[in-house]
Amino acid sequence: MSTATVDAKPARRATGYGRKPSTYDATITEVGAGTPLGEFMRRYWHPVAISEKVQDVPQKLRVLGEDLVIFRDRKGRPGLLHARCAHRGTTLYYGKVEDEGIRCCYHGWLFDVEGRCLDQPCEPDNGARSRDRVTQPWYPVQERYGLVWAYMGPPEKQPLLPYWDSLEKVGPGEKIWVTGSSFGAGGDDAHEIVPCNWLQDWENIMDPFHIPILHTSFSGVQFVPEMGVMPQVHWEHAETGMQYTAYRKLDDGREMDRVTLALFPHVRIVPSVQLAPGPATGIGFVLPVDDTNFRLFHAMRVPQGFNGIPRLPGRKWGEMSEEERQRFPGDWEAQVGQGPISLHSEENLAGSDKGVVMLRRLLKQQIQIVAEGGDPLGVIYDPAKQVMKVGAGNFFKS
Repeated sequence: MSTATVDAKPARRATGYGRKPSTYDATITEVGAGTPLGEFMRRYWHPVAISEKVQDVPQKLRVLGEDLVIFRDRKGRPGLLHARCAHRGTTLYYGKVEDEGIRCCYHGWLFDVEGRCLDQPCEPDNGARSRDRVTQPWYPVQERYGLVWAYMGPPEKQPLLPYWDSLEKVGPGEKIWVTGSSFGAGGDDAHEIVPCNWLQDWENIMDPFHIPILHTSFSGVQFVPEMGVMPQVHWEHAETGMQYTAYRKLDDGREMDRVTLALFPHVRIVPSVQLAPGPATGIGFVLPVDDTNFRLFHAMRVPQGFNGIPRLPGRKWGEMSEEERQRFPGDWEAQVGQGPISLHSEENLAGSDKGVVMLRRLLKQQIQIVAEGGDPLGVIYDPAKQVMKVGAGNFFKS
């Protein structure tokens, strides 16, 4: 008796059906007060505004998930206070700046730049008997390099504001130029807030392989043609973060080492994308606004006649249509395109992602150090170590 052979059905490839819920790594993305990353971030000074733009009209700021106002009192002192008035909760954004501080529009309570309540005009004796008990939440600020810096962490742990050797050596005919726009993320001067998590930009600094693809072969030459040469890359830990050296042998026979740094907590030191030789003269900071938005600040040493970053080829980013951005994407599209917070559970990392893996691991180590009561890399208490050395640059071999 014979039996018919039944052909087995061919195996079918997995589809998108039945996937587990996608997740992100909250430890390295969520910046609110009390979160592991939020407490780590609050151990450092952060650039929060451009000095010349801080005047006697309050400005709204959102930093590390906190809603704040920044202003300059009539004595010239910058102040950074929580937006919600300590009296009845209206916003100090509508307050009036005076010689001694900012006065709430609702009942006239006056707060100085360190949150002291100086006047309560609706109370007997202007509140003299009780106003000392009220403090408007505030943060220390300093000004340097044309930026206002804020420290939002535990007062007993307040470190020194770091200085940068490349910004300290301002010679004749030079100046410090600052910007708070999104141009470093692929946007332009018209945009300040980038709508995705800060890590999507910061870890991109340790990804040199997207440069020959995204910025050269895919969207055309967005920097210079030499960036299209696939580099040989070596990643290593730096004193306060990480760096990579990307070696390229160019078509004209020149050889170049391009050194780029990502330092804690969110510093990015990227050499000239036009391949100007020598040490990098600019420093960027990836400031988390909250979990799903960030802002970039840059300070650069430039010639006196400098009026802005040279435009990339083609139309300005803000003038491009959605179709043009699809055809010629840049960092904005690649980073924001990962979603508000990239879903790390869906990643399939490869060998070229070694720098990203190393950076995330090092970041988690520093977060854990803070959680255990220690001091993370890059926090400075010794004035002898206050000037940070910048080792990034484009270094051509003779």
